[in-house]
Amino acid sequence: MTQYVDAGRAVGYASLSGLPGSAPPVVQDVTYERIRNARAEPQNWLTYYGAYDGQRYSPLDQINTENVGALKPAWVFQSGSSGLHAGASTYSFEAAPIVVDGIMFVSGWDGFVWAIDARTGRELWRYKHAIPYDTSLCCGNVNRGVAVAKGKVFVVTLNAHIIALDAIDGHLLWDAAYGDVRAGESATVAPLVVKDLVVVGSSGGEFGVRGHLDAFDLDTGRHVWRTYTVPKPGEPGSDTWPDGPAWTRGGGNPWITGSFDPELNLMYWGTGNPAPDFDGAVRPGDNLHTDSVIAVDPDNGEIRWHYQYNPHDLWDYDSTMEHILFDSDGRKLLAHFDKNGYFFVLDRTNGELVRVAPFVDRITWGEIDPSGKVTPKVFPDAEGEEVHFWPGPAGAKEWTHAAYSPRTQLCYVPVQDVGAKVTRRRREFKESIPYWGASVTVDGTDMRGSVSAFDPATGREVWRWDNDVPMCASVLATGGDLVFAGEPTGEFNAYDARSGELLWQFQTGCGHHSNPTTYSVDGKQYIAVPVGWGAWVEGFLPAMLGSPHGDALFAFALPD
Repeated sequence: MTQYVDAGRAVGYASLSGLPGSAPPVVQDVTYERIRNARAEPQNWLTYYGAYDGQRYSPLDQINTENVGALKPAWVFQSGSSGLHAGASTYSFEAAPIVVDGIMFVSGWDGFVWAIDARTGRELWRYKHAIPYDTSLCCGNVNRGVAVAKGKVFVVTLNAHIIALDAIDGHLLWDAAYGDVRAGESATVAPLVVKDLVVVGSSGGEFGVRGHLDAFDLDTGRHVWRTYTVPKPGEPGSDTWPDGPAWTRGGGNPWITGSFDPELNLMYWGTGNPAPDFDGAVRPGDNLHTDSVIAVDPDNGEIRWHYQYNPHDLWDYDSTMEHILFDSDGRKLLAHFDKNGYFFVLDRTNGELVRVAPFVDRITWGEIDPSGKVTPKVFPDAEGEEVHFWPGPAGAKEWTHAAYSPRTQLCYVPVQDVGAKVTRRRREFKESIPYWGASVTVDGTDMRGSVSAFDPATGREVWRWDNDVPMCASVLATGGDLVFAGEPTGEFNAYDARSGELLWQFQTGCGHHSNPTTYSVDGKQYIAVPVGWGAWVEGFLPAMLGSPHGDALFAFALPD
């Protein structure tokens, strides 16, 4: 294990316990068993999606359809931004707050981690990791959250490290690099704690790197295993790549947190686009395991099965986004809303396709029939040729997450209906230089969005709340039959989970591109949401380039 004692610093404030620079030791007893049974602790939000199943659902019901109209801000936490940032200043507050027994842990852009009193919003300690200013970043200065276990807070850094902090005072416990920043690798994923491991994925596919998952011993930081998402010659799937070096720079980065089924002992991680994004002539074949879900054994990293959503992707349709685990009619299933505009339901024991259906109105890039057969129709084929297709490279749903409610048995998805023009431009590979293979102009007009409810048993849309701009933030479902979602224009909304009726709205002053969560302290339920507009705005909503960045974390509750 290597420690870098000068890699960052912690700053402390007066805490609940009265000790300067500390938080109560609430994380000491967060074990794998507690995370596995997280749904039994509805007052807490113990892991990225709230539970291993990826549902982004909480059974808390104090705030419900009858009283949500009375919801008010309880507190606001603002950090501010100063000095130089790593990479271009396109930062965005994208994390999912973790809450353990009244203490919130949340990460920000540029190496920030905070411990906050979840009742008052008072900062208890802050950690700032030192990140090189010239770190190569595809899509903004962002971080999607932390994990906690056994007295530690785990977070990745933009320069491709995973670090462990002491949850009481924020000081650095261990630090391990798992990516090569010189090659364009970075890290933005929220870690996933499984058993005695903390698992993370790499970012940087737009620079022609080879994606990988890595597992570390959560006590010591020792590297336990690595799994590459693109197979080398001789490994299963290698025949989907041409001879030569294409596989070595093939992309497929798993840059969004996976879900986990403890009974099957399988993690489900989505993988990103192949590289180069749009120039398929240099990588003929299906290009496994890009744009896929891979079922991974957490004990050794072995890929047990895969399903590829976009063979030979020519549209930048990463499939990294959440895989929601649920059971129906005695079957273990998973649901996935892909950037390509299709809603997939798979058998999570073996990857068999159960059903597939579109979830956005305009799909012109191609089509997928009920058997799963993919037929491309519009793509950049010849050098200098300009084509237009829907959805654009940001997808019918970007990285932000859908949710599932066991009460309604519906999935709720934020939808982006926006197209793009793409012109193929051949680019020779050079390390740490963007390797897109095209120029892209995303539509600034003729766009729309929605929050839509789908029945995974049929693939049909049940209700839709329409918006005149794409919906670019994750949704949250609760036991109060509510769905929460933020708008790019700053509104934070609550909908009736059964009808889609808008029941409550609050203007936060900044666009939403993050993950709302919910928790309770002393019997009082809160809804927490980071706001901060930025990152790859030109990719998913260029009409709002230059809108206020923002940096706030809001918590809402009912009046006493």
